[in-house]
Amino acid sequence: MEATTLSVPAFVRMKFGFDPDAMQERVLASGAKRLLLCCTRQWGKSTTAAALAAHRAISEPGALVVCISPTLRQTHEFLLKARGFLLEAGCVVSGGKMALQVSNGSRLLGLPGKDAFVRGYSKPSLIVIDEAARVEDVLYKAVRPMLAVGRGDMALLSTPYGERGFFWREWSGGGEEWTRIEVKATDCLRIPAEFLESEKRVQGAEWFAQEYLCSFVGMENQAFRSEWFATARLAGLNTTALNFQWRRER
Repeated sequence: MEATTLSVPAFVRMKFGFDPDAMQERVLASGAKRLLLCCTRQWGKSTTAAALAAHRAISEPGALVVCISPTLRQTHEFLLKARGFLLEAGCVVSGGKMALQVSNGSRLLGLPGKDAFVRGYSKPSLIVIDEAARVEDVLYKAVRPMLAVGRGDMALLSTPYGERGFFWREWSGGGEEWTRIEVKATDCLRIPAEFLESEKRVQGAEWFAQEYLCSFVGMENQAFRSEWFATARLAGLNTTALNFQWRRER
């Protein structure tokens, strides 16, 4: 199996039978070493990332692709998508639920969202963390050293989950090393406008903004809204002590 000279979007159309929309094509064509994808629910982020992972496994013989989600079930679903793409491309694929071996020597490994179980792997070509906003910080810190020697790529993809965690920190202030792509529900033609209106009415404006408009709003698990903290700091208050006292008294 030889590495392809086609662009990634052209390859996934021709070999995987996946016709990406304009924003999905932008993700596939980005070539980013560090990719942050903040997107609405039901846009197809996992499918797009699975296509990216499957392409990497084909185009780089012997590559290691590491796939992580908050739960084993989600990681298994991600690998099922990647396996489907590989088979569609005519690859010979072996392995079980959490590990796929391609005939060119590439491997796709699905790991659980716990740092104790992700150590011991080196030189991955690509690390994909799906639903990254709901993955613990300690796991993110555990997987980053894997990239030290092989200089592999990393893709973090998620719907927001409040102003907390590594996904939000990298999105809001992670520096220029990250390529950031945002996709709101209003940018996706597959999501009807009438459905969004219904969701906003039923779920409420704040939840709707998080799930469909890529907003890192303060949700029910965040003690205080971030703008409250900003105002308090301008007034000279110790917001760290305030938040600690609130958590201790709960």
